Amino acid sequence: MNFTDIELIELMHKAGIRPSVQRIAILSSVFNTRRHPSAEDIFSELSPHYPSLSRTTVYNSLHALCECGLVRQLEIDGANMRYDMAPQKPHSHFICRRCGRIFDMAMPEGLSASAGSYEGFCVDCVDVYFKGICPDCKQKLTT
Repeated sequence: MNFTDIELIELMHKAGIRPSVQRIAILSSVFNTRRHPSAEDIFSELSPHYPSLSRTTVYNSLHALCECGLVRQLEIDGANMRYDMAPQKPHSHFICRRCGRIFDMAMPEGLSASAGSYEGFCVDCVDVYFKGICPDCKQKLTT
């Protein structure tokens, strides 16, 4: 599903964050691509269209979007933070060791991704990551 700027602005208003042209573009970069971009990916994608955009603006905007619950950080590869749309059905992620792409996957059967209390612990986030070789890279290896 692609979100229009109007829909993104509405989501930002509901989340209590002031929309700006740059914030809308950053949110669109996260919501309208399924590639789980890093801040550097977003900056590289948007800077040709927004010459006044700085890396600091991207990082500050991502922080604000995470704080208001529209975007969530993914600590998958350790080298740099990736970003994903927060308001969506719980799911797991798969990272390809060969190409580095990140894919959404269904949550494993029997595993709950909801926050709450578990055996006395207060759970506020559940992240499930799989690592291996994606179908495209697997095919390249066998041909």
